[in-house]
Amino acid sequence: MSIPIIRTVVELRSIVATWRREGFKIAVVPTMGALHEGHLSLVRAAFERADRVIVTLFVNPKQFNSAADLAAYPRTEHDDAAKLAPLGAHILYAPDGAEIYPESFATTVSVAGVSEGLCGAYRPGHFDGVATVVAKLFLQTGADLAFFGQKDFQQLHVVRRMARDLDIPIEIVACRTVREKDGLAMSSRNVRLSANERQAAPRLAEILFAAAGRLAAGAQTDDVLAEARQSVLAAGYRDVEYLELRAEDDLSPLDTADRPARLLAAVWLGETRLIDNVSVEAHENAARTFTSVPAVAA
Repeated sequence: MSIPIIRTVVELRSIVATWRREGFKIAVVPTMGALHEGHLSLVRAAFERADRVIVTLFVNPKQFNSAADLAAYPRTEHDDAAKLAPLGAHILYAPDGAEIYPESFATTVSVAGVSEGLCGAYRPGHFDGVATVVAKLFLQTGADLAFFGQKDFQQLHVVRRMARDLDIPIEIVACRTVREKDGLAMSSRNVRLSANERQAAPRLAEILFAAAGRLAAGAQTDDVLAEARQSVLAAGYRDVEYLELRAEDDLSPLDTADRPARLLAAVWLGETRLIDNVSVEAHENAARTFTSVPAVAA
């Protein structure tokens, strides 16, 4: 069993037009490849709601902040196709750079508000690159549904706002973060961790879930965040870019968990940048305290 790999917009649109005539609902799962179980869970979720599933694979240069990071990003198209085939994905759309950004390409999609702060503060231009390429992929595939993981929570907000503001007729479906058995959020960048770093990596999620429990129970936000940052550094991480409490619905900064919220973090472990986030219940409604990371979020 193999999956067809499509390289051009013309061929992709021809196939999609045939599906449309047959009345099929179409889903897209945008990726940069180096697929792991988190990506595959999105494909499975897509099949629950659509008749045809397109997975895109494009390492987007416009969302990288350094040439070295772009060069180091894993490229595993053959393995990715092999992982997708048993799931029954109908197309792997893997265009080259010229197909996405042809000569004289001059347009950038920029989303204000939800792109500011958090990763936006440390990766200038990153979300412009995300919004631009995702807008193109939405328009090229003509999909009815698009599936994204919640690990990149700010990105999810950016994509939703972009599609809404540009009147792109697509539903953005958010799927929960998939974690390793020890709690580490799955990421294509995890392969960069050394053996010792990989042992330390799950501590980030443990610290976030414990902090979320304290916030949900009504603890002082500044104290909880300060202690969480210190705990991350004590666990062997070399830097905490941010560790913040934001509103679930619009990412506005919060002084207290008085409405559904997210605790979001970006940290450096050695030379690898990791991000994660966990939900925080509004403390007046909290019925339990988080003390450990769920083994695996399927």
